[in-house]
Amino acid sequence: MAASLGPLVGAIDQGTSSTRFLVFNAETAELLSHHQVEIKQEFPREGWVEQDPMEILNSVYECVEKTCEKMKELNINIANIKAIGVTNQRETTVVWDKTTGEPLYNAIVWLDLRTQSTVEHLLEKVPGRNKSFSKFKTGLPLSTYFSAVKLRWLLDNVEEIKKAVEDQRAMFGTIDSWLIWSLTGGKDGGIHCTDVTNASRTMLFNIHSLEWDPELCKFFDIPMEILPTVRSSSEIYGVMKICPSWESGALTGVPISGCLGDQSAALVGQMCFQDGQAKNTYGTGCFLLCNTGQKSVFSEHGLLTTIAYKMGRNKPPFYALEGSVAIAGAVVRWLRDNLGIAKSSQEVEELAAEVGTSYGCYFVPAFSGLYAPYWEPSARGIICGLTQFTNKNHIAFAALEAVCFQTREILDAMNKDCGIPLNQLQVDGGMTNNKILMQLQADILCIPVVKPSMPETTALGAAMAAGAAEGVEVWSLNPGDLTTVTCERFEPQINPEESEYRYARWKKAVMKSMGWEKSETHSNGDISIFYSLPMIFFVMTSMVMLIASKYVSVKHCSHQSSRFED
Repeated sequence: MAASLGPLVGAIDQGTSSTRFLVFNAETAELLSHHQVEIKQEFPREGWVEQDPMEILNSVYECVEKTCEKMKELNINIANIKAIGVTNQRETTVVWDKTTGEPLYNAIVWLDLRTQSTVEHLLEKVPGRNKSFSKFKTGLPLSTYFSAVKLRWLLDNVEEIKKAVEDQRAMFGTIDSWLIWSLTGGKDGGIHCTDVTNASRTMLFNIHSLEWDPELCKFFDIPMEILPTVRSSSEIYGVMKICPSWESGALTGVPISGCLGDQSAALVGQMCFQDGQAKNTYGTGCFLLCNTGQKSVFSEHGLLTTIAYKMGRNKPPFYALEGSVAIAGAVVRWLRDNLGIAKSSQEVEELAAEVGTSYGCYFVPAFSGLYAPYWEPSARGIICGLTQFTNKNHIAFAALEAVCFQTREILDAMNKDCGIPLNQLQVDGGMTNNKILMQLQADILCIPVVKPSMPETTALGAAMAAGAAEGVEVWSLNPGDLTTVTCERFEPQINPEESEYRYARWKKAVMKSMGWEKSETHSNGDISIFYSLPMIFFVMTSMVMLIASKYVSVKHCSHQSSRFED
């Protein structure tokens, strides 16, 4: 007979690198079981990053079913799962056909760079080419990062999507919308919705009125009828329907009642409900959020203003300042997959630990340009300060140090905007298992770094939102009822002068990473050097001169060769 543990809540955690389904005890916040599936990323061209929406959806079904099987083996009654929350990689953009339920193109992932030319064309419509023209409506600058420009690119470049929009068959959504629509029935009555945290990352949403903004939709030329309905982060959206490809449909009928973008979910999971509380999540990217309460604070130092959460239809929205770093855990994957200097993420940590220093080597992983606080798409990754002594261990250390320096830049900006410096940093995410990284972070910030013993705070936040929803109410968010989290602390171990010296050298490296790419691109995203006839003439004459000089050099060397023989 299956054991009863009281009410349980499930969480779908759909990230850039993997999908997971986790089940928590609503009374103790204990993680009872989970299953994880890695997700492929496709790179059709340089700077392009895509994922298959059907693979993402099937990975969710697989994780749900496998977790339920594990729970049965543990003699835990899955009938006690009272609700499911969804948390997701933000900004990643999907367009699908509501009559077939099929995606009309691959999902364009948040760090994709193909829309640089789209941004340039849009800026031509803005007086003074001001990237922050919608800052006080959206909290965001015009950037390749956000969903509106990705959707504009799809409408401009994919015939199937243009046709589906004309035929009123198209639906747009971020990953949460795609999953909720599919899980609640898809083409047979699926619910097309999103929550305020995900909507606030599109550049189409007014973060004050909490509605899609007609002026912004007109600016991007996006039809409002393809947009999902915006709901709070904690309410019943619909119930799980059986999936034809999975016979059991273990959780059919369970309400989906929580939805938060992954960084908002981590803020909730870290219990950062008070003004001034902040957390940093180390995943594919790195995201530092500070709760600013019911007041939206606008940054003067390159940070974003975003909605942190709205815990119920009739509850007020809470806001956050956010610093976004594109490449964090992705740099470790790059060292493993692209350079082959390690076979696993664990081995990268071991390589760094062997030397304990970068030996003056600095790594700026601006693979997708620089996000906060620079918002500079022309930047590209560099490794500098190399000597004959530098080896793969030093590069591994410099890669980990780069994650910490990027966090320091964001924290400095946040301290300036908030006026009250943080006295400790709460952290979560997969990279926090790396003790070398966590100690480095404390050293570079010169403040303690605090890591919860249960690292699944993103999924926990989604579960809390789902369990607290009206009509479910198995999880209390009252401060007195919240479970105290046990933590591991990392105290700074180097003197502040050493930290400042290394940070100053990092800033110098960042300056050198900028301006590597032209911002002008063709609509297909390919950068061309042939912008004009003078450029073609210059290239051709240079090639002729190079060939001529080689010919003269070879002839001269043949007469002199005897002087250099042994």
